[in-house]
Amino acid sequence: MGHSIHHESGYALVLVLFILLVIIGAAWMCC
Repeated sequence: MGHSIHHESGYALVLVLFILLVIIGAAWMCC
């Protein structure tokens, strides 16, 4: 489990970008 720190970090970055995209999309749909 301790040898996949880099991979987990990259996955977290993609997850944050995806959440940001969803929030922007929701705001665009709302307004």
